[in-house]
Amino acid sequence: MKGIIFTEFLELVEQTWGDAMADQLLDETDLPSGGVYTAVGTYQHSEIISLVNALSEKSQLPVAKLLHIFGEHLFGRFVALYPSFFTDVQDPLDFLQGIEHIIHAEVLKLYPDAELPHFTAERLSPNSLILKYNSPRKMGDFAAGLLTGCIRYFGQPITLSTENHADFDLFKLNRYG
Repeated sequence: MKGIIFTEFLELVEQTWGDAMADQLLDETDLPSGGVYTAVGTYQHSEIISLVNALSEKSQLPVAKLLHIFGEHLFGRFVALYPSFFTDVQDPLDFLQGIEHIIHAEVLKLYPDAELPHFTAERLSPNSLILKYNSPRKMGDFAAGLLTGCIRYFGQPITLSTENHADFDLFKLNRYG
């Protein structure tokens, strides 16, 4: 897993729970890397799981909720860090439909060794999209948080639903509801 995931997670912890909480997580969690991350480094997926589990224990928030919060936060950071991904895109469903072939293709140019999740997009209508998430990491709650962050960024009324944390239905509401 790319280090940007770890650096941004720790930034979220610092912003939300304080520097002391971030330090506690790093000091008290058994991490093969020693808790030293660079954005371009590559680290074991198990480390982010360990950090999220430790934060769950300390914050008393469920892991699923924390992953969702982190996904929302990370989408906002992606907007700030990679603004070129968002130029000339006005519609969140268009953006999401292009995740695999546009966004992930660009990510792989920046990080050729990145092991990205796979998304299959099926556009049912101009106002409806089904995204199927597939990853051996099984972080569907994190993916849902990213999708929520995307919806919020574009500011359009869209419903997001999922039953199994892998298939997401997005439906754009018209201005009449």
